[in-house]
Amino acid sequence: MPNLSNIVDQLQNQRKQVQSELGRLDAAINALRGSSTNNGSSTIAVASPRPRRTLSAAGRRAISLAQKARWANRTATKPKRIMSAAARRKIAIAQKARWAAWKAKQKKAA
Repeated sequence: MPNLSNIVDQLQNQRKQVQSELGRLDAAINALRGSSTNNGSSTIAVASPRPRRTLSAAGRRAISLAQKARWANRTATKPKRIMSAAARRKIAIAQKARWAAWKAKQKKAA
């Protein structure tokens, strides 16, 4: 079983390497965010591209109502279109003619 124990040792070594890499990544992320966990005194402020804007309650309500109206229009049931019997007969005749032409072409090719 020395082969199995070697594999286990290799896996443990890889696990340690990955954990140390995760630690370095966490430190880099915290440094970029400005909230280092090592000591609270070092904070790096990252400038945002533009200042945050606030929206009034009336503005939020107007947007909400507009979106609800859009959803209502989208999910509203459309009236079912009814085809006349004569139109259905025309479609059936045309389809039968298409199938007949296709079958004739297949028979001719064979």
